[in-house]
Amino acid sequence: MAAPHAVAAAAPGAPPAKPLPVNALPVDAARFRRVFRRHPAGVVVITVDSEAGPAGFTATSLASVSAQPPSVSFGISARSSTWPHVRDAGSVVVNFLGAHQEGLARRFATSGLDRFAAPTRWRRLTGGEPVLDGVTGWLRAEVRSLIPVGDHHLVLAQVVETDLREGSAPLLYHDGRYHSIQDYRT
Repeated sequence: MAAPHAVAAAAPGAPPAKPLPVNALPVDAARFRRVFRRHPAGVVVITVDSEAGPAGFTATSLASVSAQPPSVSFGISARSSTWPHVRDAGSVVVNFLGAHQEGLARRFATSGLDRFAAPTRWRRLTGGEPVLDGVTGWLRAEVRSLIPVGDHHLVLAQVVETDLREGSAPLLYHDGRYHSIQDYRT
């Protein structure tokens, strides 16, 4: 068991690391979720088709990983109904949602329904991947790695195609609610 003020190893030439605060609270799953509820994140819908029909889910874990080659990552729960589709797919589409698309975000975050049925509007790209109509942009990416991490999987994917619509404000998620950038302007 590490001491409460253990010091992490510093990189060569870096200043020495400071001890961790003694009064830091232990991290359990509920506290971890509360901390991240306070961190605003962009909202995307990840869509796939692993030849079992289209599937998708709402995510806030998208991250840019590298510009050369252009790569992204996102997390998905191992218990998600979409996980087997992502696991078996060779590519994914990241659909960036606009501030006006809260309904679409909620639809793809809801279990037990056909997320691609009306009123969802979508089409297929030339490779067969589903892409949502009216999004502010999308990335098509080829899956490179699936890494188990706790109760989730981290997906690393290389971006091979993009589309971007100018002028739309993004949909954000913060403190358990959807927002637009205008919600934060004073």
